Amino acid sequence: MSESFSDSVLVFSGLDPSGGAGLSADIEAINQFGITALPIATTLTAQNTFEVTMVQAVDCAIIEAQFRALIKDIDFQVAKIGLLGTASQVNTIANCLSKKPELRIVLDTIVCSSSNKQLLDESAVMAMKDKLIPLAEIITPNRSELALLAPDLDEVEAVQLLGRPWTLVTGTDDSKTEIEHRLYQGGELHAGFNYVKLPGEYHGSGCTLASSISALLARGLDMDIACKRALDYCYQTLLNAKKLGKMQYHPNRSKPI
Repeated sequence: MSESFSDSVLVFSGLDPSGGAGLSADIEAINQFGITALPIATTLTAQNTFEVTMVQAVDCAIIEAQFRALIKDIDFQVAKIGLLGTASQVNTIANCLSKKPELRIVLDTIVCSSSNKQLLDESAVMAMKDKLIPLAEIITPNRSELALLAPDLDEVEAVQLLGRPWTLVTGTDDSKTEIEHRLYQGGELHAGFNYVKLPGEYHGSGCTLASSISALLARGLDMDIACKRALDYCYQTLLNAKKLGKMQYHPNRSKPI
């Protein structure tokens, strides 16, 4: 257990009108751990449980103004970053965060939606690699995102290239019966976490996981313990998932462990 404790987490993420992912997921998950989310919308999306049809980036000026307003008033110590829109937006957020170097940053490296629509163009991906990833204490890519961020490398080489203190590589495609998530400290494997693979498809599990990690860091937990507890919580939200739409299930984030 670390000595730091914060009542809030700054969140940059997109708005999902279906309520499964994005800011809705972030706020719900963070609140379950007794922490308040400070949400800044980065993108407005048109999506449901089976497709994303439109993504519109929020103007950089309002994002920066919201950050400046919050930093004057609230002493947040952790930031969680989710869906971003453009390279300019990535640069703006990186510049904002660099003004508070003590921040512990959890970066969910969202490149594609759960329905496999690519959400970031190449310039935004490059800006993420150059400006945001170097600021993050932990990144949480799935296997396909890791391959896009570090092409033509195996998992360990990719993690080493990105060079973060912690990397949690998530995956659901290892087998038909089991999933394994791997936590790296630096470039070395620290722990593996195995769960029985659940049937169906889920909308917002990655947001739920990264937000849970950020909330647990704000509560003062060490990184490896925060990751394990967040993974367990996320799995419980999937076990109790709800089907609101026609395809992907919504994680039920109202059931803490």
